[in-house]
Amino acid sequence: MIDQKERNNQLPTELKSVFDELEILKHLRKANIKKNLGFTCSYLFQLIFCLIFQHKNWFRLLESKKGDHYPAKDAVYRFLNHSKFAWRRFLLTFSASTISKVSDLTDLKRIKAFILDDSMFERNRSKKVELLARCMDHSTLYKRFYKGFRMLTLGWSDGYSFMPIDFSLLSSLKAQINGISEKIDKRTSGYKRRIEALQTAPEQIPAMLKRAMDAGIEASYVLMDTWFTLPPLIKDIVDLGLDVIGMVKPGNQRYLVDGKELSLKQLYRFSHPIQGKKGMISSIHTVMKNGVPVKVVFIQNRNKKSEWLAILSTDCTLSEQEIIKIYGMRWRIIQTFGLYPLSKPL
Repeated sequence: MIDQKERNNQLPTELKSVFDELEILKHLRKANIKKNLGFTCSYLFQLIFCLIFQHKNWFRLLESKKGDHYPAKDAVYRFLNHSKFAWRRFLLTFSASTISKVSDLTDLKRIKAFILDDSMFERNRSKKVELLARCMDHSTLYKRFYKGFRMLTLGWSDGYSFMPIDFSLLSSLKAQINGISEKIDKRTSGYKRRIEALQTAPEQIPAMLKRAMDAGIEASYVLMDTWFTLPPLIKDIVDLGLDVIGMVKPGNQRYLVDGKELSLKQLYRFSHPIQGKKGMISSIHTVMKNGVPVKVVFIQNRNKKSEWLAILSTDCTLSEQEIIKIYGMRWRIIQTFGLYPLSKPL
């Protein structure tokens, strides 16, 4: 752990080389995460970063034999909760710089994609957290409610590496338990993030993608699950110059075939069978009701072979195998969600 008395040697050798190579502290300063008095932001950031690898929370660390060597918990909490610190900007600039380093080492032909997903961010023991809401967990067979937020995450992947780019904690207008504190300065980044927390995921996604593209992050596709593959959002993403590949489910969406409006189940009956390709049933070129041309591939559900799943692509030049292969990159963000419990608030 970092020793307060040895500020010049704050990190283990293995981590110090990573901090130097990726210029992490430089990106902290670029995001205006700095202060004039007390412990420096770089010192507190490194302290919290090392805490993750100790598998301890802040309370247990202060109870340890070296507890007197570390800052009081108020210093750390003020650092984490400072409303003027632009943590989104830090993550975006840091990730863009790291992605640039990775891209220089990979083949230019390698497919790169943005990946969108959301996960639970539970705060069941909390009572006074701002914008705390009652949320539904849809990921399990037996749906349950929990107190907390939904964490919307935008990531980037080249099929091998995955890096988070942007994030947003989503609350709820209808199931909100607490509101926004009246003490928060409305000019700060913290207040803007609180207002965004009351928006829906489809309202935030186009802005998240545009910020990533403006930062110089290159990708050809946006990969999404059924919760996001909605016609209005697909059109907004296509208008940004990106193609969408996502799982779709039967619903109110309509597809145009020979002048007829068809549901997804009806579209399946009109699709063309695929011979000799294990797991793939059929595919069809069609147009969504909002005018976006798409290709839909129907594949066998591994969990229930009598049923099918549908994957939609706005890039109609891709083969069925390529659509399925690219969509498989979305698994990278699912694996990353397993790390979130380590990064929960201290």
